[in-house]
Amino acid sequence: MNVYINKIAKFFPNSPVNNNEMEQYLGMLEGKPSRVKNIILRRNGIKQRYYALDKQGNVTHTNVQMAANAVKGLLGNGLTIDDIDVLSCGTGSPEMLIPSHGVMVHGELGGSRHTEVVSFAGSCCTGMDALKYACMAVALNPEANAVTAASERISAWMRANYFEKEAEYLQKLEEQPMLAFQKEFLRWMLSDGAFAALLQGKPNTEGLSLRVEWIDITSFANTKETCMYAGAEKTEDGTMRGWASYPEPEWLTHSIFAVKQDTRLLDENIVKLGIDFLIEMGEKHNFKPADVDWFLPHLSSMYFKDKILQQSEERNFFIPEERWFINLPHVGNIASASPFAMLEELMYSGKLVKGQKILLMVPESARFSYCYCMLTVC
Repeated sequence: MNVYINKIAKFFPNSPVNNNEMEQYLGMLEGKPSRVKNIILRRNGIKQRYYALDKQGNVTHTNVQMAANAVKGLLGNGLTIDDIDVLSCGTGSPEMLIPSHGVMVHGELGGSRHTEVVSFAGSCCTGMDALKYACMAVALNPEANAVTAASERISAWMRANYFEKEAEYLQKLEEQPMLAFQKEFLRWMLSDGAFAALLQGKPNTEGLSLRVEWIDITSFANTKETCMYAGAEKTEDGTMRGWASYPEPEWLTHSIFAVKQDTRLLDENIVKLGIDFLIEMGEKHNFKPADVDWFLPHLSSMYFKDKILQQSEERNFFIPEERWFINLPHVGNIASASPFAMLEELMYSGKLVKGQKILLMVPESARFSYCYCMLTVC
């Protein structure tokens, strides 16, 4: 497949936010500092991140605006908005149900030409879903300029006001007025940003390109129950009840639109299933760990790094840590945009050499989906 990533651009909103500043942006529940924040931050290893918020909790950039800004970063050297033949967008935090996120980004970009737009919504794999679509578009039409955008504005879902009504409700029941760990967990994990990639049928004439060798994506939802969710509640038997099934007042008292995670399921499955699929990909595409020069795993938390190392070594598919490239501690967990954040930083780091192989790993805990992607530096 002759498809090349020829440029990657990024957009981060505002200045980086360190761990001590987080509640200035997200707010405090009932005016009190979180009891679990520091525990979660120690485990996830994130030192700073970006929020599309000011210190009053006001939104400074929409998801659509950030995605469009990232796409604009690809322009120049003869490429204009009107030269984009395919715009493929992925996000885990769309700002509306209809229209789709992708067409809203297209509208924000403007230009004088109509174009093909596709949009993927879900969780961490959506950026790679969008990348795979763009690859297929170029494979079908080698003259096409395809752009993939992966963006998140999750901070707006993490503000304290999303949880206050539930806290008030618990107080009325004379229960502990602190949210369950699974509901507060992701407040200290997720953040904002946008990346865009230009895919073409020929490599750059100057500088490096990344040839896409293959992208494989799979879901284990046929055997695993939901782990991370928003716009729904999980019942005691593990089934999901969507927001439209609840009376409107309960949207707030049960914080239906807050992002939640079943941390027990996460710990039990996320690494094991990822290693299962990695071994399967090694067999399918005939590669060994020794063939990988750079391993870029999307980690929601540094907590999982040692688990991946341990379990991959136990199962004889071990990529040593010196070949890993991770930037989670200084860019944060940007969900669908995280693999592009690693790839962008590595691509322009001066560390790449032509002929090297890059393996991307993107797990998605929502209902346990995974993506692996192999690239060749050329």
